[in-house]
Order: sequence, then structure tokens, then C-alpha cells
Amino acid sequence: MAKQQKKDEAQLVKEALRIGAIYAKSRGVGEFESTDSANAKVEYLYRLLVHDGLVTALAKDQENLPRMKHKLALWIERQLPEGHPLRN
Repeated sequence: MAKQQKKDEAQLVKEALRIGAIYAKSRGVGEFESTDSANAKVEYLYRLLVHDGLVTALAKDQENLPRMKHKLALWIERQLPEGHPLRN
């Protein structure tokens, strides 16, 4: 069964990376650099959130960038306030 991509997933992932960078910095575990690739940021943030218990880990054979991005989109969507344009 293929995962269903959210309509605004790209925008949600972008917002997750923005908020995730603030979260990582506040935790004292690092900062995103302008030279870091988007994929590296996705993987780092996904692993940090799994480590902190904020998202459920994917099965090892399911870990790939599209699924990590989907997890980040789901995570940030839950963090957004009611009425936010990206929240469904």
C-alpha cells in the first residue's frame, strides 16, 4: 500500500524544517547551516524527533527520504494552531 501524500506536504516539510531548526538549537544539539542540503536537514530532524520521542520511528527497511518527509509533515501539522492555512 503506497503512502498517501498530503496535499500541502512540501509546504509542511518546509515549515517543519524551519521550526525544527529552532527546536534543535533550543535543545543545544546543533544548528542547520546554509550549506546543509535539504535532505540532510530532513534526515537529521527526523532522527532528532524520533530520539526525543516526538515521532514514531519508521521500520528500518522503510527509512527513506519520502517517508521521513511525510513523518515531518504529520508532526508539524499537529503543532500548528487551529485555523492555520496548512492545517487540515
